[in-house]
Amino acid sequence: MPKSKRLMELMMTVNRKRRFKVQELADEFGVSTRTILRDLQELSELGVPLYSEVGPHGGYQVIRERVLPPIAFTEEEAVAMFFAVHALRHYSSLPFETESASALNKFYLHMPGDVRDRIDGMKDRVDFVTPTRRSEAPCLSILLEAAVQQKVLAIQYESKEEGERSRLIQPVCIYANTGLWYCTAYCFLRRGFRVFRCDRVSEASYDESGTEPLDLGAVRLSRREEAVPRNPIRLRAELSRSGVQRCEAELWLASMLAVREDGSGSIDKDVSRDDIPFYAEFFIGLGDGVVLEEPRELREAIRRRLSELQARYAEPG
Repeated sequence: MPKSKRLMELMMTVNRKRRFKVQELADEFGVSTRTILRDLQELSELGVPLYSEVGPHGGYQVIRERVLPPIAFTEEEAVAMFFAVHALRHYSSLPFETESASALNKFYLHMPGDVRDRIDGMKDRVDFVTPTRRSEAPCLSILLEAAVQQKVLAIQYESKEEGERSRLIQPVCIYANTGLWYCTAYCFLRRGFRVFRCDRVSEASYDESGTEPLDLGAVRLSRREEAVPRNPIRLRAELSRSGVQRCEAELWLASMLAVREDGSGSIDKDVSRDDIPFYAEFFIGLGDGVVLEEPRELREAIRRRLSELQARYAEPG
């Protein structure tokens, strides 16, 4: 077997095994232990993080930050991968911020010169626009990790209604929408699913009070809408085409929206009564694009808010 091919297969083998002995690899590849030791030295110089342990039970292992084997991309695939990561630069916070910047830099520098020239030419011709937000979300990584591992977090969360207070939550997923990050989680305080603005989570750590995690393994990103609202109230509204277009831009509203063939639409869904102040602000922003039919409490909240705004901008007496 040519040395270049052996090194490639050896890299994939050690990444798969994670822990191994030199004699095992020598037997598997049909070469001497001296040859395997030279090959492992070359892999280490190429960046594969190997760690050796001496003694009768020793051997080699790949530490956690392992290097993945090379992947062959076509030119079109390479350009697509570059811009997929490049688009993330609009976000002030990412759950893998340092890693994405490092990966993009490595990817770009190892491309052939003509492909780099093509990417440089495209940078000023294509973009994936996302509103740039000033608020940072410092807890994205632990929110994502807790969602994957189904663990309970103790967080400090600031809301408009209650100010900053402690919460116990079990994250289900995080997602970005219009430049902001959100976390859907089970809230042990409210005893139901809630959506939290990640930039309002100032602190997060794994819970040490002994709260048992729930089995949320079947809850997926696409099933956020299945959460049953607490203290429900029926919301019905008719939307014009422009109203539908503005609602379609809101990820949290997608499951509530019914769109007709002519582009108009409607909303008929139970929502949480506690969220009426939020819905009042949102429907005011839709202007002529919506006719709210019920609930009465929401219509009254909108009238009160409009009266407050009218008083604020009234001509001085």
